[in-house]
Amino acid sequence: MNTREDSFVHVKDIKDGQRVKGLFLVKEKRVSRTRNGKPFVAMILADNTGRIDAKIWDNANGLSPLFEEGDIIEVAGIANLYKGQVQLSIPWLKRVPEEEIDPLMFVESTSTDPAILVSDLKDCLSVIKNVHLAELVRAFTDDPLFMDRFKKAPAAKKFHHNYLGGLLEHTLSVCRLALMITSHYPELDHDLLIAAAFLHDIGKIRELDAGLGGDYTDEGRLIGHIVSGISMLDERISLVDDFPVDLTLKLKHLILSHHGQVEFGSPKRPKFLEAFALNLIDDLDAKINGLGRFIKKDQHEGSWTDFNRLFGRYLYKD
Repeated sequence: MNTREDSFVHVKDIKDGQRVKGLFLVKEKRVSRTRNGKPFVAMILADNTGRIDAKIWDNANGLSPLFEEGDIIEVAGIANLYKGQVQLSIPWLKRVPEEEIDPLMFVESTSTDPAILVSDLKDCLSVIKNVHLAELVRAFTDDPLFMDRFKKAPAAKKFHHNYLGGLLEHTLSVCRLALMITSHYPELDHDLLIAAAFLHDIGKIRELDAGLGGDYTDEGRLIGHIVSGISMLDERISLVDDFPVDLTLKLKHLILSHHGQVEFGSPKRPKFLEAFALNLIDDLDAKINGLGRFIKKDQHEGSWTDFNRLFGRYLYKD
């Protein structure tokens, strides 16, 4: 690996007014024009410590053809504050071939060893007593190809657990919350909710690319993880002898309704207690992770974050 990387700055260390030299992954790129008609390039750059907005104001026509989304670029520029957030203004860059660098420098990943997460997940699932559900779950966890993809996949592109291993981390958290909820509400079907907590986002391994780009796959854009998850469920249920029809319907409904509302991507709204519970704990885990990371990474001075457009409010940092 080239030792020049040792002198490059990381996203988390970039401050207002700083001259920046670094290597970054181009997560997003958009060519546009100012009100005066002058072309510029807006980008989101990333490394394994975070993301930062960047602009090419001068010589946009000359620099833009040198790189695309998903490329790694070496840049020189200056950091400045814009609406309370640090962004880069870049007058110089060049594309860097992937074989010259370590890809892990540019992809954020879970801070916990994936092997530990997998072990903890299997411990959670081991409490399932229903023989059909237990066999169905093992049809996934005993498949090395599935588990290899499952432990690498992000759980989302932007808001929550949007890093390598994020899907595994999120699924384990939802399973743990399901265990807590069923101990507090004994009227809930313990085995059904735990199994659904594991299965609810399995389609994410087909929806999202776990490579440098982290973008949606063609299947993700055309079908989406909920429908893909139903297809994957059908494939595995066919391997389990005499799997009950009513249990199949309930599991499918739990996957189809776990986003809660049609406007949030659910083909169906929850229609029994376990479905309501899954929607709530999935939403809770996503918000705690996503908003927590937003607050932690905010560089706005004072006790309040910059305006969060997704939730339409400022957040208190204390």
